Amino acid sequence: MEPERLNSPDTSAILFEVLGHQLQFSQDPNSKHLGTTVWDASMVFVKFLEKNCRKGRFSPSKLKGKRVIELGAGCGVAGFGMALLGCDVVSTDQIEVLPLLMRNVERNTSRIMQENTDSNSFGSVQVAELNWGDMDQIQAVGPPFDYIIGTDVVYAEHLLEPLLETILALSGPKTTVMLGYEVRSTTVHEQMLHLWKRNFEMKTVPKAKMDSEYQHPSIQLFVMSLKTPGGNVQTMRQEINQQIDELGTTGASYGDDKDDDNSGVGDGLVDSGGNKSEEDDMVVTGSQDRKISEWEARRLGSMAARLLQDVRIN
Repeated sequence: MEPERLNSPDTSAILFEVLGHQLQFSQDPNSKHLGTTVWDASMVFVKFLEKNCRKGRFSPSKLKGKRVIELGAGCGVAGFGMALLGCDVVSTDQIEVLPLLMRNVERNTSRIMQENTDSNSFGSVQVAELNWGDMDQIQAVGPPFDYIIGTDVVYAEHLLEPLLETILALSGPKTTVMLGYEVRSTTVHEQMLHLWKRNFEMKTVPKAKMDSEYQHPSIQLFVMSLKTPGGNVQTMRQEINQQIDELGTTGASYGDDKDDDNSGVGDGLVDSGGNKSEEDDMVVTGSQDRKISEWEARRLGSMAARLLQDVRIN
């Protein structure tokens, strides 16, 4: 283990209760690939689904059979949340991450099927390699999808163009895009919002719609739909390149400052104003003897990691 890293072998598995199911996600935070860690935005995303699934667009009756693709799936938390609501999910990532992702999918799918609950409510999860911008791999997964999801997939400027290109290539006229994101670099955050607003009708999920515990000022959820669906790949690439050029900014390192169906962007959401997120200012209040929750412990660890700059992107 690298001596300056905060993560330890004690965090090799995350137990996470979702919709009454006790799930286990293996992770390897000591690897050199960011995709092998369970990031907090994925947990916030799934708990948001859990809170809002009793009625409306995120209810199992609405989501049953919907096709979902997860980009940068990592350990597979967000995609599994959609599958628990009846969606048929394709979880994708780079080839180095797939063995861990497949292990998590197989273990948790087996758990669901062995339980004496209504397993018919569970959709499915498949795993596929997908490098952003690779049109052969994009076509292989069979677009368009009803939903495109991703959590903590934006952390460096050079990823914005291939991510946007991939999302557009996977989309159809009625595709909904849902992204969870923790602000780590204000520069990258502002560039991301600029690109999203140019191409999507964009809404931000208010904190009141999130789980009361699984939320944080620096973690945001976005729900988006295409402004102008369609167009050929060459035209799309030219437009994206032009938008990237117009930004005219330099990159920043991680840790600098790191009840309609599919139409519309969802009830109860607010227009995304593009304001910077609050800085990490979580304070554990109350009695000194109070036992903090697992979520609070994770957020305190995240704050400490940022202060120590234990994660670096070259």
